[in-house]
Amino acid sequence: MSLFSHAAIASLNNLEMMVYQYVIKNRDKVTYMTIRELADAADVSTTTVLRFCRKLGCEGYSEFRVRFKLYLEQNDTQQSNVAASEMISFFKSINNDEFDKLIDDTVDIILASERIIFVGAGTSGALAKYGARFFSNVGKFSNHIDDPYFPVTNDMAKNALAIVLSVSGETEEILRFAGQFSLHRCKVLSITSHEHSRLAKLADYNISWHISPIRIGGVYDITTQIPVIYILETLGRKLAKKLA
Repeated sequence: MSLFSHAAIASLNNLEMMVYQYVIKNRDKVTYMTIRELADAADVSTTTVLRFCRKLGCEGYSEFRVRFKLYLEQNDTQQSNVAASEMISFFKSINNDEFDKLIDDTVDIILASERIIFVGAGTSGALAKYGARFFSNVGKFSNHIDDPYFPVTNDMAKNALAIVLSVSGETEEILRFAGQFSLHRCKVLSITSHEHSRLAKLADYNISWHISPIRIGGVYDITTQIPVIYILETLGRKLAKKLA
């Protein structure tokens, strides 16, 4: 089993995710750090680091360091480019039967829905448009909404699935919009960076991609969207096979 499996990462709480993100971004340093040094660097307690290790299937920090070193050697993941390192970790985390089942189950939910509505704002709004076009191209007609104040009606929500895209899953306008779909008994699928976000908890279904949001000046979001595009295209291609 991979050290950083999708199931293991999905089990991490917010503090443990801070450890994970530090480890991924500082691969060269971590194998030489003590548990106290790692805890201080990630701004968490040593107890949090131990919980992080155990959720990855390690009995303690010493075993984690050994397995992490082997992970680096076997996969040749030493990268000078942090973004490339995160992408490699993402693709390795989803290379398993559990993630495949999550995608397959989601495809079945999409097929059972009469109407697909993609929702997002900003960059996620652009991806919502892309997702709607991609799904329509494979034979599942879909719409997109990039205005979080667009009115939600019973007719729109009937037998529909709203696929809500959000990096943080904490944007107030998107949360309000997703809540309106839920009130109209429309199923909601969120695609977010982490399942502990408020959007993921509000949604009926969630797919997470576990990469920390990056903002310039604390305002402008430049988080990579490669995982979102991969998830949308994977869902679309599996849809195409079932619709053929």
